Amino acid sequence: MTQTQPSPRGFAKWIAGARPRTLPAAIAPVLVGTALIHTNAKSVLWLNALLALSVSLALQIGVNYSNDYSDGVRGTDENRVGPIRLVASGLATPTAVKRAAFLTFGVAAALGLALAARTSWWLVAVGAVAILAAWSYTGGSKPYGYQGFGEISVFIFFGVVATMGSYYAQSERITWQAFLVSLPMGALACAILAINNLRDLPKDGLVGKKTLAVRVGDKNARLLFVGLLALAHLAAIVAAVITPRTLITLALLPQTYLVVVAVLRGAQGRDLIPLLGRVGKLQLYFALGLAVAFIL
Repeated sequence: MTQTQPSPRGFAKWIAGARPRTLPAAIAPVLVGTALIHTNAKSVLWLNALLALSVSLALQIGVNYSNDYSDGVRGTDENRVGPIRLVASGLATPTAVKRAAFLTFGVAAALGLALAARTSWWLVAVGAVAILAAWSYTGGSKPYGYQGFGEISVFIFFGVVATMGSYYAQSERITWQAFLVSLPMGALACAILAINNLRDLPKDGLVGKKTLAVRVGDKNARLLFVGLLALAHLAAIVAAVITPRTLITLALLPQTYLVVVAVLRGAQGRDLIPLLGRVGKLQLYFALGLAVAFIL
């Protein structure tokens, strides 16, 4: 490992291994999907909202532990820049990290069952597919994250499914409005993964981890990242057909611009770590802006 900070111990290492900077990707779509119910002149079902949020967070933490375990046992996390890796750093055994991943997925499943019991049992099938996708991202004999399909999965599950699922938990309906506002959430969740893969591109290429960034190359990976941010803003503008107040998200353009400039100027390695956090915050601010637009 190339970690320079003191290694966390005890419970702190598990918090670090959960990768807190990625958690806005789990919070934001639930916030948007839940707030959208206000456009139907209905009140929020707070217990359903809390269950949806808890499931989303558990899935995000579970996939982070799962990635830590799978990458660690494959040796693809050696000498990697970025958040601490529990297995690769030796802070936790592979068995312990795998157990943490399965435990967290189990929590997500239990909470999902509770939500399904309050809404529709179809959510059980959706949850099962989400957990399978979370594990198969880097786990199993043929992880799809190693073949360049990670962004597609993130867009679907942490964008479309999380947003529309949260709205469904409030309304028990599937609508085009919910799909439309899921697009900026999916694009920004993908942007978090894209900048993470851009940071790891040199190392991933050496160990045979063929992420989308590795497949398209450094220049195109940067353009893809910019395109995802542009898609988020464009979708939010189109969402003005639901309420013109969604244009409040245009206030985030200066923040988006600063991130884009840094990426296009060639930021690499450790210089991309702060940008990862800024993109996470950008998604959360986006979600807050949309939520306010719908609530008003």
